[in-house]
Order: sequence, then structure tokens, then C-alpha cells
Amino acid sequence: MTETFANPSALPISATVICRNEEACIGQCLASLAGLAEIVVVDSGSTDRTLAIVDEFARNGAPIRLIRRDWPGYARQKQFALDEARQPWVLSIDADEWLDADLRADLPRLVAAEASLLGWRLRRTLTLYGSPKPVSLWTRPEHIVRLVRRGCARFDESLIVHEGLIVDGRTEIAERGLMRHERGLPLDEQMRKEIDYARLKAEQRLERGRKPSRAKLFFNPPLYFLRIFFWNRFFLCGWAGFIHALTGAAYSFMTESMHRQFYYARKRP
Repeated sequence: MTETFANPSALPISATVICRNEEACIGQCLASLAGLAEIVVVDSGSTDRTLAIVDEFARNGAPIRLIRRDWPGYARQKQFALDEARQPWVLSIDADEWLDADLRADLPRLVAAEASLLGWRLRRTLTLYGSPKPVSLWTRPEHIVRLVRRGCARFDESLIVHEGLIVDGRTEIAERGLMRHERGLPLDEQMRKEIDYARLKAEQRLERGRKPSRAKLFFNPPLYFLRIFFWNRFFLCGWAGFIHALTGAAYSFMTESMHRQFYYARKRP
């Protein structure tokens, strides 16, 4: 479903979205960006209906600039999109995320912040694997820098996974509304994704000259589980929360194990 985008009083925000084969979710993402002055979509070779959906939004008046670009990695692609933004504020949003009504309503206040405030950390929640509903709002949401003044933030292009905006100055938490992460993947797909991330994380550590740690291999996975299940309060989500926390622990274990495996493979003659 598309929104009506014609808006002479659009907010001075450029939303940046990188995508490839995101037909299942990009429509909801773009619909939640109605009222913004610009939407920069950078596609790295979609072969499904992603581009058709983007084109439909553009035909309905969405201020979309579509750029086709080969995939250079997460951080570099997001930095490219950030550099393409033209508005005073930039919202970096993934194709499987969307802004709820409360956060959308709060955007005018956020972009009217005093000049010394360079960015906002948005509260993000998610859908658990295979579940059609978001998690309990009593769980602890992530606070992620996503809305920044143009020219005051950057991505670390040396990172190949878990990239995030770096702001050289003051940021605050936007307490109203949520950025929703609505991709509840089946568990087998999610585990394949976690393994891919673990491999990238291990390779990133090796590129930075880091050695594997026996202590991290032993302690990090259970600590990861405890942080998600108790500190982030996913015990409120029942068995789905338990599986989510245990999957996080599996990701941590695979990261430490692959780091160790790759490190000693390189040392062999």
C-alpha cells in the first residue's frame, strides 16, 4: 500500500535506504516515510519486485531518487547513500524497518532541536522469528543513532558488519515512538543469517590484527544469552524470547569459534 506524498511542507529530512531483493518489506518502509522531503534508495541489483515497488511509490509522488550501484559492503553502501542526501537532516533506515505513527508525529520536534544537538538515537523494537506481532513493549528497546544532521556523522567504512553511524558530538534519545524492525524470519533463515554475520565479524577481527580468546569463547555466549533474556527483558516474550536469546548466544559462539578457526588456518604453513 502506498501513501500520498505530495506535501508542500515536507520535513527537511533525507531518508536513505539501501536494498537488494526486499519486496516483502520495502513497501511498508517507504510508506512510513511520507512527509519527508527526500528518499534516497540505493539498490545493488534486485531481481524481485523491489524496484517495481519503488517505482510505484515514485509514480504516486514519493520524492525518491533511485540509484543503482554494485555492492561494496554494508558500511560503504550506507556511507554512499549518506553522501547523496541533500536535506539538513538524514534518516538512515533499513528496508525492513519502518517508523510508527508516534515517531512520525514527533519528527518535527526532533528536527527543530537546538544547533548543538547533532543526532537522535531512535528506539527500535523487533519481531521475533516467525511471529506476526512485535515483541512486548516492556522489553528494552535498542537505542540506535539513525537521525543526524547532514555532515555531522559518518559510517566507519573499515567495518564489514555491524556498521553504525558515528556522530562527533551530542546525541539524545527520542523517547516517543518506535522504529519497528518487522522481519520475523523463519528460524532456519535467521540462523543462516547469523552464521553469515558471525563469519564477517570474525574476518573483521582478523583484518584488525585481533587474536582469538579462550575466555571469550567460554564466557561470551552465556553472557550474550543472559543480556538478551534478562537485561533486555525478553523473558517477557515466553519461549519466543528464549529462542531469540539462545540464537544470539549461538551467534556469539560462532563468531568466537570462526575467529579461532580462521586465525589458526592462516598460521599453518
